[in-house]
Amino acid sequence: MATRDVFSEDEMARLRSFPEIGRVELIRHFTLTDADEAFLRKFRTGRNVLGAAVQLCALPWLGYVPDDVSSAPAAAVGRLSQRLGVPMGELRDYGARSQTRTDHLREIAAYAGWRTTDAAEWKELDEFLFARAMEHDSPKLLFRLACEFLISGRVARPGVVYLLEHVATARARAREETWARVEHLLSDRRRAELDLLLVSDAYLGRTPLAWLGVGPTSSSPAAVKAELEKLAYLRRLDAHTMDLSDLPAERRRFLAGVGRRLTAQALQRREPQRRYPILLTVLAQSAVDVLDETLLLFDQAISGRESAAKAKMTEALAERARGGENRQQLLDEILAIVLDPVVGDEQVGGLIRTRVGMERLRGAWAVKQERLPRDHGHLAMMDASMNYLRQFAPAVLAAVQFAGGPGTELLLQAVSMLAGLYATGTRKVPASAPVGFVPTKWAGYLGAAAESGDVTAYRHYWELCVLVGLRDGLRSGDVFVPGSRRYADPASFLLTPQAWEPQRIEFCTLVGKPAAAADALAQADDELHTALGELETLLAKGTTGQVRLTDDGELIIPPLTAEDVPAEADVLRTELAGMLPRLPLASVLVEVDARTGFTDHLVHAGGKVNRPAELKRNLMYVIIAEATNMGLTAMAESCGVPYDVLAWTAEWYFRPETLEAANAAIVNYHHRLPLTRSFGTGTLSSSDGQRFPVKGKSITARHLSRYFARGQGISTYTHVSDQHATYDTKVIVATAPESHYVLDGILGNETDLPIHEHATDTHGATLANFALFDLVGKQLSPRIRDLGKITLYRTGGKADFEDRYPLVGPLLTRRCNTDLITGMWDDLLRVAASVKGGHATAALVVGKLCSSKRQQNALTSAIKEYGALRRTLYATRYLADETYRRRISRQLNKGENLHALRRSLAYAAEGALRRRHHEQQSEQMWCLTVATNAIVCWSTEYHGLGVAALRRDGREVDDEVLAHIWPTHHENVHFYGTHSVDIDGELAQLDADGYRPLRPAVLPSLD
Repeated sequence: MATRDVFSEDEMARLRSFPEIGRVELIRHFTLTDADEAFLRKFRTGRNVLGAAVQLCALPWLGYVPDDVSSAPAAAVGRLSQRLGVPMGELRDYGARSQTRTDHLREIAAYAGWRTTDAAEWKELDEFLFARAMEHDSPKLLFRLACEFLISGRVARPGVVYLLEHVATARARAREETWARVEHLLSDRRRAELDLLLVSDAYLGRTPLAWLGVGPTSSSPAAVKAELEKLAYLRRLDAHTMDLSDLPAERRRFLAGVGRRLTAQALQRREPQRRYPILLTVLAQSAVDVLDETLLLFDQAISGRESAAKAKMTEALAERARGGENRQQLLDEILAIVLDPVVGDEQVGGLIRTRVGMERLRGAWAVKQERLPRDHGHLAMMDASMNYLRQFAPAVLAAVQFAGGPGTELLLQAVSMLAGLYATGTRKVPASAPVGFVPTKWAGYLGAAAESGDVTAYRHYWELCVLVGLRDGLRSGDVFVPGSRRYADPASFLLTPQAWEPQRIEFCTLVGKPAAAADALAQADDELHTALGELETLLAKGTTGQVRLTDDGELIIPPLTAEDVPAEADVLRTELAGMLPRLPLASVLVEVDARTGFTDHLVHAGGKVNRPAELKRNLMYVIIAEATNMGLTAMAESCGVPYDVLAWTAEWYFRPETLEAANAAIVNYHHRLPLTRSFGTGTLSSSDGQRFPVKGKSITARHLSRYFARGQGISTYTHVSDQHATYDTKVIVATAPESHYVLDGILGNETDLPIHEHATDTHGATLANFALFDLVGKQLSPRIRDLGKITLYRTGGKADFEDRYPLVGPLLTRRCNTDLITGMWDDLLRVAASVKGGHATAALVVGKLCSSKRQQNALTSAIKEYGALRRTLYATRYLADETYRRRISRQLNKGENLHALRRSLAYAAEGALRRRHHEQQSEQMWCLTVATNAIVCWSTEYHGLGVAALRRDGREVDDEVLAHIWPTHHENVHFYGTHSVDIDGELAQLDADGYRPLRPAVLPSLD
């Protein structure tokens, strides 16, 4: 039963036989030592020697030896045959008696130090499987983990069926253990409450479980109240205090994912031991998610009113300026009289009254305007939104508990006091109400209202200051919320000093940083002097067209000229395009999947392992529907597969983590292609945001007139390697700072790309990013706008640097605070280790810790100070090396080309997304990334085949020229029309090597 449920007959056959072998594996596992050869010679006859050699090499390669030894890969057998001097044909007669193979294997295992699975080994394996089954429920994954565990312990893998039985036992035991760990939470009352989650509620119009799973699509007061209603419901069920920490985080994630996807009817059919743990994890996760959504909507609702007030203020300022033109002209005429040296003081008044005229003077006086406050009336404009804000602010402050770090005491006192005023309906702000948190630009409003005795105005302005201050505190992390994930205390995500201490040396070795601050600063100082020396030499030449100084000491950075692309590159690109097959997108996906198996990574959220024959077809239809922006409804009409089938496939198989794994399979395959090395080494990457309009309401969408003329949109932030592969995709708010996400994509890279250096535009060139990149052992290489105007730092006295570097020295206008860096060096390393180890995301550190407004935050200051030093180092290198500047510019252009490919691919509905929730948008953008990489991978491979064909015909194709044949040119793949996935039909068109035939080469005319 276990075999039939987990693996198909074909898969079982593959697990028991030899797979294909690559060159690396061939060399690693099928290279015999002299001792190996001496051991093998004991088997005397040629067939036994060669057969035993295959078993000896296969055991560490596979962890087992297939029964049919003679079916070993020909390349492996040939390598052994050559070393042993035994003809390959001898292997056909090896092991006619199975006992012979068994006896030989026993001797070979003893020689190689491998063991068989005895009772002790089984017990150890069972414990390992149980621990993994508490984290994962997929039997295929558990089977693979078991095989890896056995290989690491040099234990020969037992039969597939036996191993699957132990996997099944581990899964059953994990379910029993899960029940045992949560059963104490399941009182009769709680069980009844959990059962009610699955019963349709007349008030809600659906089951409470379905209601909890529907997220908000706008930041209106009604949406805030809806989330608060969910929060109150969850708290009545004590979901916020439910302690499920006895369950591993992966187990909780898995159970919650199943609960969110299963229907109420499906959950009702499950036995209590499986149903209740699922519902408990859903409730616990919902308590965190709903709290985060509430705070996010609170933030957005206030920000929306603030932005609207700012727009009105800008309009009012423009109107004020237009209305003041006559007064300005009048002032000019008056000044002309007053400043005229010929006119005496006693004549000024008379001349003004006669020349300007009393009528004009009285008219100007009648329309005089009061002096604007320091914020030009922004807070006064926000006062019009008081009724709007009071629709939800009282409920939020009553429902949420806020806390904060040093420097937030006055703000938190004000928040508590405002919550009390809301609760009691009191209108007057007490005289004891704190105001020390109010920004200077707004303090004048409170002072003026207090002086005039206007209690209402004072209450409005103070209330607005509290709400905006609370919003800003939540954003920076100065204010946090217990029980929240997104708005938790930033310090809670960092390694504690106690946990950091034993990791320090290992981390410093890993990233190549000295543990001592003095050594690190000495190293940086040496780097700086080397870079300054190179720049000094360049500036001394003063060559026109290069970086140089003017006579006034101003730094001139000329723009780079267009890249010189060889003419033969354009010819070759056109010729190769004519040779490549012309295919629809569906055919490309089928072919790329045949070589990468990327759809195998799209696994069922509930751990289901049966994969019907039509599943792969449906997966590709969903990818095409999302990537092209057609949507599942239009795709169902186009391909003939019912909408319900496609929707079910998308619900259960498409998640950001499965799509990321599928994408990694394509990127890894592309990375290994021969032609890919012509594009780059895979060590350099870049990132940039791309905007997509959104139809309908979405809390991630924003108005941005520069990109969305008539509506709202989102931004996708993608990381692209120098080999044209996209290895990370994130959906972010279009107005969010992109700099927060630069490092996250690199540290979260799950592909084989060895990314070491990363390029961005100016958006990524923050001081925090420069510091964190260096501290985790990476290089940030941005293209900075107005580079000549940034502040450059020196590590010593001004006079010393100017004496040593007469030209560069004066550009270093500020001295680095090395004492601050020295004092905080260990904490800087601890932050970097937390980020690199996944304890905190770089977005959290950059977005919260480094934007904190807490007073005397030495850590924040130290990060920025060290970042300024690293930025100076980078800037001097960048300025001194034009080749380096071109390399960075070229990499950023690769990202732009991929943007164009994605824009062409997501053509339907004018490129406007219809997904409204962040998770749905993330899944769609990952589908777009998968499709984009499939096209790049297919184009690269067939371009390589075309180049090989030309070279076979005697053509000389220079590798330098191949660097300009970018696979983002996609004229051979068409995206439009009806999509049809016929996997068997497509594969039947491939030749014996798995490729389609190239079209005849036609040399393009040079006329």
